[in-house]
Amino acid sequence: MRVLICEDSMLLREGLVRLLAHSGHEVVADLPDTSGLMDFLAQADEDAFPQIAILDVRLPPTYTDEGIRAALEVRRNYPQLPLLVLSQYVEERYASELISMQSGSLGYLLKDRVADVTEFIASLEQIASGGTVLDQEVVAQLLTRRNHDDRMQRLTDRERSVLTALAEGKSNQAIAALLFLSEASVEKYITSIFQKLGLEADGTGNRRVLAALAHIETLGTPRTDRTKP
Repeated sequence: MRVLICEDSMLLREGLVRLLAHSGHEVVADLPDTSGLMDFLAQADEDAFPQIAILDVRLPPTYTDEGIRAALEVRRNYPQLPLLVLSQYVEERYASELISMQSGSLGYLLKDRVADVTEFIASLEQIASGGTVLDQEVVAQLLTRRNHDDRMQRLTDRERSVLTALAEGKSNQAIAALLFLSEASVEKYITSIFQKLGLEADGTGNRRVLAALAHIETLGTPRTDRTKP
């Protein structure tokens, strides 16, 4: 698998290069910032074009949103290039922007997940092969923020658990094992979730994850108690 890395921390960048090489993957570019990113993609021939790009959210020169803006630009220009975004903390708005685009394979992980080498490599390979992997903290915040919306309230506790696992990129089989359910039951829960959220399942796991979370992001803002004391 050919990998492009855009990460300003030299230690993390070099660590990723060695980790990927040790796992049998090829790093075709390791960039400290986004200045040469689009030029590299435009000029790379077929044998050097990455099969997945890993980008840090915050990069030089301002360390605010350079990385995520670059990720969005890559998604617009190369919609089929799988992306893995790494972040120190949950950047909810940034995750929402990428999710709402609903195109291409996507991963959004906190940097401390890299410490679990086996899980990180598995996540990277899952994204590169067309899957979706979202950090459980990102999923939790997206769901919690919309908990008070009428449509989210229609979901049972079990359906919320299934939706969370689904959004993390787990297969029906993995969800069944995690929640001690049969695969047939998982399918029924997913059908119910999509019906309650007003979504149509299209048969592709990646799209249903992105569609579900994108829909959650479009729900109305939570109601607040405006009664003055």
